[in-house]
Amino acid sequence: MAGFIGRERELGQLRSRYQSGRFECVIVYGRRRIGKTELIKEFTRDKPAILFSAVENNIGKNVAALSAGIATYRNGTEGNAAGPVPVFANFSDAIEEVFRLAERERLICVIDEYPYLVKADASVSSVLQHAIDRHKDTSRLMFILSGSSMSFMERQVLGYQSPLYGRRTAQIKLEPFDYATARRFVPAMSHEDAAVVYGLTGGVPQYLLQIDDELGIEENLRRNILDPSCYLFEEPAKLLQEELRKPYEYNGIIEAIASGASRFNDIALGSHIDAHTLSPYLRNLIDLGLVERETPFDRPASRKAVYRIRDSFFRFWYRYVPTYMTLIQFGHADVAAAQVMADLPRFMGPVFEGMCRQWLWINNATDAVPFLLLHAGRWWGGDPATQRQEEIDIVATGMDRSQTLYCECKWRNQPTGVEELRLLQHRSDLVPSDDRHWMLFSKSGFTEELVDVAAGDTRVSLVPFADM
Repeated sequence: MAGFIGRERELGQLRSRYQSGRFECVIVYGRRRIGKTELIKEFTRDKPAILFSAVENNIGKNVAALSAGIATYRNGTEGNAAGPVPVFANFSDAIEEVFRLAERERLICVIDEYPYLVKADASVSSVLQHAIDRHKDTSRLMFILSGSSMSFMERQVLGYQSPLYGRRTAQIKLEPFDYATARRFVPAMSHEDAAVVYGLTGGVPQYLLQIDDELGIEENLRRNILDPSCYLFEEPAKLLQEELRKPYEYNGIIEAIASGASRFNDIALGSHIDAHTLSPYLRNLIDLGLVERETPFDRPASRKAVYRIRDSFFRFWYRYVPTYMTLIQFGHADVAAAQVMADLPRFMGPVFEGMCRQWLWINNATDAVPFLLLHAGRWWGGDPATQRQEEIDIVATGMDRSQTLYCECKWRNQPTGVEELRLLQHRSDLVPSDDRHWMLFSKSGFTEELVDVAAGDTRVSLVPFADM
């Protein structure tokens, strides 16, 4: 696997802003390992640009680094001889020089890891605000401010109280890749193995790069996830340490959720954190994209909210690594990998549900979907007739809320049959609708009987994994 993969939409957005010729200030943000720097490198590869990555240091060190970036650009465009880099007296002077350089040609100025710069000097955002206000109407500068701290970027850069509020012209939040893009990282793998890789990595680019598509899944598990010396083995602990204070408490919360605690009070009990103080912890994990709060599809304000590990790699790691840690630490990663392989179909169930939801949105407004979808989610609730809890993998509606699509997603080694359709139809009675449609997704295809039933009922659709 080589070259830059994916992010076509984001590259298109950046190129559109660049081609405007006007002043632009684009905010690019997303969690660590998501590919922000690679996206910016790809975008600026053939364009005049000043590149500056802030560091966790004092403002003097950062101004010196920005001065070096300005000097590199000037040496290339003005033919200056290489020599000692003149360091600007302060951040304000450096930014004024950037605007001066952008008077004569289109110029990009990238400030990567912007939160580090503000941490070094809290006045930076105000300085930048005033510089933008002075020059934006006549400048040809394109600013790109990038950051990994999700809460900082959303509240202190994009938020209403930020000095930069109203100065940005666009914002791009990078999310993990979907299955279709993730598969491009492992072209030598089979369709099914590529799906498992997507589940193991959650579509995070840096995690995908650790997978060797010349090896099978079990060998990749042994070498590239369960080996204590490999990159991914220590990744959860490192990410929590980089992003959060008190990482051990967040670790306990994630462990509690991975162990089956999904309700607020159960998570508090399982993590040994007082319920009165748990909310900020969960909010920070949600901001990082590691955890999500979910309510039944038809009850967005429901007290039945549950918390799930959203990041698939974290869900995998916390599901298996603590359980087999002793085996792994004593050199038996091969035994641990074999145990994980036996349980992978269960792990892949929620992953496949996510892939099916992606398929629906990709194929929305085509003949593959019975009507235009606007809302989709998971549903769960009680069945009054059986007194049992039931679940529907995906419920989706459109503009006409009387139309509803109910979906079942099966990741198993045997074909899906009529009994699964009948069960889905029964469950759909619990979320009633005037115009019902049913769709079944299946890793291993469908029985002939079910194919015949679907052929005679336009409200039933079958989607084999091979066609996804």
